[in-house]
Amino acid sequence: MKYILAYAGPLTMIPALYFLGIWSWFPLFFLFFLLPITEWLIKPNEKNLLKSEAAVLESNKFFNFLLYGNVVVVWGILFAFANQITSSETGLNEYFGLTIGMGIVLGSFGINVAHELGHRKELFPRIMAALLLLPALFMRFTIEHNYGHHKYVATDKDPASAERGLNLYSFILRSFVGTYKGAFAIEKRRLKREGKINFFANRIVQYELIQLSYLMIMGWTFGWAVIPFLIAAALIGIVLLETVNYVEHYGLRRKKLSEGKYEAVDHRHSWNSSHVMSRIFLYELSRHPDHHQRADKKYQILNHQGDSPQLPFGYPHMIILSLFPPLFYRTIHPVLDHYTADHGM
Repeated sequence: MKYILAYAGPLTMIPALYFLGIWSWFPLFFLFFLLPITEWLIKPNEKNLLKSEAAVLESNKFFNFLLYGNVVVVWGILFAFANQITSSETGLNEYFGLTIGMGIVLGSFGINVAHELGHRKELFPRIMAALLLLPALFMRFTIEHNYGHHKYVATDKDPASAERGLNLYSFILRSFVGTYKGAFAIEKRRLKREGKINFFANRIVQYELIQLSYLMIMGWTFGWAVIPFLIAAALIGIVLLETVNYVEHYGLRRKKLSEGKYEAVDHRHSWNSSHVMSRIFLYELSRHPDHHQRADKKYQILNHQGDSPQLPFGYPHMIILSLFPPLFYRTIHPVLDHYTADHGM
């Protein structure tokens, strides 16, 4: 039941859209001020479920519906945002505050939930994932993430794994470009295996056309002036996702065994965090080492990995620190050095 609280995140856009003015900044204030302070005051919960408990929760459909509900919430907020942002009553303050807030919703509760659903084997969850990725203009995500990132995580072949000393801003540019190229390469290999040469059989091309159609429909419905704001919000959502990627694997590397071959992925190659607010609001994404050991393991049964490197703070706090590379390095490097020395990495 605790995951119902996660809906408080996207719903911060309701007072922002209704009251406007300084309230336009409420989603940003909530995520990067209220949440970090609350999380700092609450002791991390490292408790894991018993096998019998996990078996019951894994089969409970309620946890699936909590994820699906985000599709309705995100799209509802998106339509309200598009309507308000093109209103004559909206000023410069609202333009910035509401667009950043919409970007936070698309990144934290659109792309993140799509990440969970995109790992499911059934068709319906993957359709829901696509619907969440569409307004973030990031439908290609599941291709590269599932077949690229999870294969090459914590190696120099993965643009979404940050090596030690790489700052956030360089990482975002590299990851955005590198994962796009990676998704195209994955699709090219798939089409070659299947003997398809039709340009439009490429899912990246299909997704780009769908996203373009989405922008055109939104522009036709709400006015063409809405398009730059939709694109800006999507980019903010993607940047937020890339910042989380940066934190999740920063400085962790798998040993290279031979040319093109690396040791198997295990609990040492992702940062773990059992800080309570991060766990709830991101649907256990912060228990990332367990996710990388079995990608289709449902969020409600992910385990705390005590022998993984542990983030000193929760995700919102670490995201803020990452914006200031010297502060981030000062915080994370001592923990990283201690862990890698103890584990011979």
